[in-house]
Amino acid sequence: MSKVRTRFAPSPTGRMHVGNLRTALYAYLIAKHEDGDFLLRIEDTDQERFVEGALEIIYHTLAETGLIHDEGPDKDGGVGPYVQSERQKQGIYMEYAKKLVEKGEAYYCFCDKERLDSLRQEVAGKEIVVYDKHCLNLSKEEVEANLAEGRPFVIRQNIPREGTTRFEDEIYGTIEVPNSELDDMILIKSDGYPTYNFANVVDDHLMGITHVVRGNEYLSSAPKYNRLYDAFGWKVPVYVHCPLITNEEHKKLSKRSGHSSYEDLIEQGFLTEAVVNYVALLGWCPEENREIFSLEELVKEFDYRHMSKSPAVFDVTKLKWMNGEYIKAMDFDAFYERALPFIRQTLSREMDFKKIAEMVKTRIEVFPDIPDLIDFFEAVPEYDSSMYTHKKMKTNAQTSLEVLKEILPKLEAQEDYSNDALYGMLAGYVSEKGCKNGYVMWPVRTAVSGKQTTPAGATEIMEVLGKEESVARIKAAIEKLEKEI
Repeated sequence: MSKVRTRFAPSPTGRMHVGNLRTALYAYLIAKHEDGDFLLRIEDTDQERFVEGALEIIYHTLAETGLIHDEGPDKDGGVGPYVQSERQKQGIYMEYAKKLVEKGEAYYCFCDKERLDSLRQEVAGKEIVVYDKHCLNLSKEEVEANLAEGRPFVIRQNIPREGTTRFEDEIYGTIEVPNSELDDMILIKSDGYPTYNFANVVDDHLMGITHVVRGNEYLSSAPKYNRLYDAFGWKVPVYVHCPLITNEEHKKLSKRSGHSSYEDLIEQGFLTEAVVNYVALLGWCPEENREIFSLEELVKEFDYRHMSKSPAVFDVTKLKWMNGEYIKAMDFDAFYERALPFIRQTLSREMDFKKIAEMVKTRIEVFPDIPDLIDFFEAVPEYDSSMYTHKKMKTNAQTSLEVLKEILPKLEAQEDYSNDALYGMLAGYVSEKGCKNGYVMWPVRTAVSGKQTTPAGATEIMEVLGKEESVARIKAAIEKLEKEI
């Protein structure tokens, strides 16, 4: 069996869509699972869609996600160039198109726009040109005369009108299509550039690609690819068509969703490792019942035969949960480095930022969650005194006022504002009063934070705030309650 070779062949048209990242990931995993080669090819023949800086995005994303290619524009493996516009300049595509013309599998078409427009018809609600093979009937002499005159032309694939074409896909099985439904697609455009479909087939063969991974939107084109392989007498690669990725409303994941690209997700505070892990599960199900995988573990476990035909739903809630799991497992120093900018943008005065980071590490799902969790360290927000009521703790505004007034002098007298010392002092008060911990801790935490939920308990918060600020907040809470009760 020949060595497995896969490729990722993006067009430099902007940010990397989640679907493209999944294609790259699956192609990488298929190759590496079999100790094969993963190639990068840049498909830039559609010059109108080229976006400045998009090439750098491709390289950066692959490097950051760990999808390191074995061959590509920057790593010649002997089958280059790996950029289609460079291959075009070498005349590769025209050479192979002419070979098909000689075999009768393709033909020159000189029809002008006016004639092509006259062939327009509506198919499945779309207006398309179904070519009528008019130029297939031109004699060799007529073709040569037209070429000598310099008449504009395209080269079309010659597909028979009778019979069927079938192909095998690893996910979707055997698919058979009547040839009457296949148009004579253009192989070489009037500007001399190859079409996406034709360049793909030629390049995949010349680069020895054994497994072609792509989205299922290309399923309808696969019969035409097979006819090209057969026309050349080339071996057909293994096809792996990935299911569609949809949003929560089961519509195609679009740029408007705000999380359709890898860059979007990183900017929203997701970790690269979590994104790669999550994207791997968009259409593939591991044998064992687990969801957290490192890239190395994915290489070991990935089997494309366990991919689904059904559309994969991009569930942001699920991704956030997974990202939270990765954050919990992070080395603290690495986490602190990522969290610090969010802490600094929220808190203007210096305090123990490391302690604050420790508080939030297990409570966030993405880094932008941090400001809302810690903003009370900067200042107590406006809050309603009903927050002091907690049925389970048996507290209300009146009982809370009594507790705060009784512990205020204790807090003013307390010199050691470490968490342990503060907790010990308040625990002593609880013991004297003969009540439950929550009866005291709830009003204290509410007073110093002004929030229903906080990333830490009352004494941990006061340790970070320090004596002066903690006492000031308790006094302000007493004043507030006295006014409102």
